[in-house]
Amino acid sequence: MPDAIIIPFERPLPQVLPTIEGNLDYRQFRQQLLCIDSLLLTSGLETRLMESDLARWLDQRQTVGAKAQQNRQCHCRRALRCNIARLLLGEDFRGFAARLADSPLLQYFCGLSEVLRITVPSKSTLERYDKWWPQTEIRQVVQELLSVGAATPQKLFLPEAVDLESAFLDTTCLSANIHYPVDWVLLRDATRTLMKAVQLIRGQGLKHRMEDPQTFLTRINRLCIQMTHASAKTDRQRQRKKTLRQMDRLVGTVRNHARRYRELLAQQWAKTDWTEAQAQQVLRRIDGVLEQLPQARQQARQRILQDQPVANADKILSLYEPDVQVIVRKKAGAEVEFGNTLLLVENPQGLILDWELFQESAPADSALLPWSVGRMEKAYGPKLKAVAADRGFDNEVNRVGLAQEGIYNAVCPRSPQQLRERSGSWKFKQLQRRRGQTEARISIVKNVFLKGRMRSKGFTHRALTVTWTVLGHNLWVLARMRLRAQAAQPQAQAA
Repeated sequence: MPDAIIIPFERPLPQVLPTIEGNLDYRQFRQQLLCIDSLLLTSGLETRLMESDLARWLDQRQTVGAKAQQNRQCHCRRALRCNIARLLLGEDFRGFAARLADSPLLQYFCGLSEVLRITVPSKSTLERYDKWWPQTEIRQVVQELLSVGAATPQKLFLPEAVDLESAFLDTTCLSANIHYPVDWVLLRDATRTLMKAVQLIRGQGLKHRMEDPQTFLTRINRLCIQMTHASAKTDRQRQRKKTLRQMDRLVGTVRNHARRYRELLAQQWAKTDWTEAQAQQVLRRIDGVLEQLPQARQQARQRILQDQPVANADKILSLYEPDVQVIVRKKAGAEVEFGNTLLLVENPQGLILDWELFQESAPADSALLPWSVGRMEKAYGPKLKAVAADRGFDNEVNRVGLAQEGIYNAVCPRSPQQLRERSGSWKFKQLQRRRGQTEARISIVKNVFLKGRMRSKGFTHRALTVTWTVLGHNLWVLARMRLRAQAAQPQAQAA
């Protein structure tokens, strides 16, 4: 792999940020962005990511001109900063593109501000920025940032070193962006996807004899309304079964039409205005639904016609997100959730030290503790001195393992007798009291940064979004630490 040498090109002269008076929220946000800008530069995080991207980019090319590398470096810097700013604002790609075009502050932070002209990336460019680096590289720079903050806090102008000695663990469900998985709704989703794909193919001049695809969408919508209203009737079960049989017959007809159009497009795509890649995209969309349709129909028949449950492992929760799991939380308002289990580990300062999003059904919490401790020791060295978590993480193996590692065990015991004995320790009570704040940290990550549920499609992209969120969150926390210390200095001098 070629050496990645960053060429120090002269940057365009940015515009001067306007002075805004009378808006405290804007001034605080501006201070945070400027502080994060300083952290990216002083920590070497921006340089580290640019070097890794350039090394990967140069490895795919034999000769590269200076102008091409300058353009790559410019986009690399913008990708990092646009991703961080978008996460801090909680915007989608389209919404952030509009705010970026309208805000001199965001243009300055993202490296777009110029005196003569300002070129703002489109929503499609922002989406490419979101996938600019693989997840492993983002995770590595997060760990390096925390290591620098622990070893040399003065380099980041932090009032205190990052604490890597105490860790607080908890798990949660990261909900997927799907509707509630009702069996007959899957048949509606399949009809809509297949008929819309057929409409696209017919629009390119490839046609078989059939009714207008819109009529099938109208019929399935009418049947869905009937299924919903059936619950209010006295013969509820009979009406539901009758309606499902009608839906099933309609879906069978739709499947046959989709198969014929799929074969027609596969054989004659050259006659359309599409490229081969565009035609393959439509074919993949049809194939993805046709492959799952038999199981979805059988699932609906088993649940409604036969009145038999379906095992969670055999359920289809979404035709578009195959990696979504049924997670039984047994909590108020969310007894059952649909998504993926997320493990978060924070330190006493609120910085996230370790995280993992599980594609399959996650192991028990007790099995996650040694994995997480091992990852943290590999990333930060043997600095961990205490671990606190709820009783779900407790078992005999973990108690023995933490004792052998010389790590203080502040995990809440399952046994009431052991809990009474441990409660006599002031250190145990202090760490358990602090552990309660981890629930608030999870809420901040899920509801503030991720807005309740991620819009990212596919597990790989969701895991990447979680890693970007951790990076943005940690920069946000470090910036708040610096700003609090700066605000306290005048008060200390006045005293």
